[in-house]
Formats: sequence, C-alpha cells, structure tokens
Amino acid sequence: MSKITNKPSVTDNYGVNVRRAAIEQRGKWAAGFYVAAREEGIDLEPIMRKAIHKIGVEGGQGEKAKYFNNEKVTASGYAHYFTEKALSETFEKSLDYDTEDEAVVTLHYCALLAAWQKMGLSDEDCAKLCDIAMEGDRGIAEGAGLDFELEGTLAEGCKCCTLRYKTRK
Repeated sequence: MSKITNKPSVTDNYGVNVRRAAIEQRGKWAAGFYVAAREEGIDLEPIMRKAIHKIGVEGGQGEKAKYFNNEKVTASGYAHYFTEKALSETFEKSLDYDTEDEAVVTLHYCALLAAWQKMGLSDEDCAKLCDIAMEGDRGIAEGAGLDFELEGTLAEGCKCCTLRYKTRK
C-alpha cells in the first residue's frame, strides 16, 4: 500500500461523505481506463489531459458567468468562492494567503487519491493520475481568466495540495 498520507478528518456529515464516495467512484473509473489502456499498450495520458483540460476550461467559464457575472475574476475573489462554496469540506480546503492579486488555497484531503490508494496503485501511478486530474484545475483557472500554479500535492507526498491563483494583468 502507498506511503502517502491522505487521511480525512472524521466527519459525520452525510453530504460530505456522499460527495467523497462519488468522487472516489469517478477516480476509480479514470484510473481503470488509464490502467487498462496501459495494459493494452495504449498511452491514454495525452487524451485524458486534453479532455480534462477542455472540461476544466468550460467549467471555469461557467463559474465566471454564474458567480462573477462575467466580470474580471481576481485571485482573491476566486479563492473565496473556491474555499467557501466549491466542495470545501469535501477536500478540507483552506485559504492560506489572500491578496487581490494572489491567493493560495490548500487541500488537505483528496477523495481521488483515496480511491487510487484503495485500488492499490503505486505512488508513481497516484502522482501521475493526480497530475492528469489537475488539468481540470488548470483549465478552470484558464476559463475563469486566472493564472494558476500547482506547488505540491498529496499524491507527491506533500502535507497538502497547494494551489496558487494569480489575477491576470
């Protein structure tokens, strides 16, 4: 089993547990496709990255329209939305740094990683699948009009996933 630490805080919040279970199931599907393709000699990674990024961009554009009235999105504005409204408890998110032009959000639990660990995937596979999944976050930031930097992940063995958002000039 993996040496990566990814332990959620104990919660009796039914909604959080249901969302985590649903995200885990989807994580298993994605990993299942990836592993099965690899076993057949097919490199599915570029296709997964392209598709997930595209869906992320569309999601970011949708969030910009729905939550920001298609106005310019600032790093601070997005980080507050992201930590207060978007599955905050599910991923145990916190806003660790916040200015108008830059914000850092950390995630202390990942249901996708939990799924991959339960499947018995290697640390290397977990890290690869995490980076592929992060194409969605990269795309969301792009669609919302933000710059995005991923500064470390649970799947890489870090204490948390660190996402830095920057307001585009």
